[in-house]
Amino acid sequence: MKTTRRDFLRTGAAAVAACAMPGLAIARADDFNGFKVGCQSYTFRNFKLEQAVKKIADAGLSYAEFYNGHVPLNSTPEQIKAVLSLCKDNGVTPIAFGVESFTNAHDANKKKFEFASALGVKSLSADPNPDAFDSLDKLCEEYKIAIAIHPHGPSGKGRHRWWSAETIMKAVKDHHALIGTCLDTGHLIRMAQLGEMLDPAQQIRAMGARNFGMHLKDHDNKRKTDVIFGKDGGVLNMEEVLKALKEVKFTGSLSIEYEAKANEPSEDVKACVGVVKEAAKKV
Repeated sequence: MKTTRRDFLRTGAAAVAACAMPGLAIARADDFNGFKVGCQSYTFRNFKLEQAVKKIADAGLSYAEFYNGHVPLNSTPEQIKAVLSLCKDNGVTPIAFGVESFTNAHDANKKKFEFASALGVKSLSADPNPDAFDSLDKLCEEYKIAIAIHPHGPSGKGRHRWWSAETIMKAVKDHHALIGTCLDTGHLIRMAQLGEMLDPAQQIRAMGARNFGMHLKDHDNKRKTDVIFGKDGGVLNMEEVLKALKEVKFTGSLSIEYEAKANEPSEDVKACVGVVKEAAKKV
């Protein structure tokens, strides 16, 4: 097909517009083999929201899971509109929010779902009390937003109450289909500190269709610090994680969360992005 000068100019103008918006051109390319890969904004907790969003885009990521330090739960409609505008300008889509606690206080839970709906996210990563599920059943049905229970691994002198997929599945199996997990690979790996490290791929398979999100993280248990995936004492097998997600037909979001180097984690985050891209090519 012959390309006219007008076609060339139109295509060139579109490319310039994409480059003027950080992350947008990257967002249009499927660098992750169909997976929605973003960043937990807690990674950039030492930066203001605008800086954090720009750093997420600069890392080549198109999605964000925000936490309440960047987007407070009591944000006004005007403030949420400003957040969405900031994200759009940088080619970043809010897709999840958390980690949030939930109790049997239905009205308080409902306010969090209203907030999540206004922000446009698909799931709330959560640490619910066991007595919260009757309320969450109703809210998941009403808002069609998933509750993704997040394990925190070792906690205090023992295990976090939601420490494994099996523990979570036992609690949620008779509840709404939109109540499941946001597994955290780093916290599963950290369980080795208690002598019971969990295999992230096996944990994904244990949750099956109830995987709604995942925090991608690796951890060196000797130095007790987050590391680039599979590097510097890390043990995360990203290829096996993505294979397991494919097997369970995962459609949720993957959020890179890097808790080391809080003052400036960007280079390590970009290295993690590179590991995910390479693994995605193989699954």
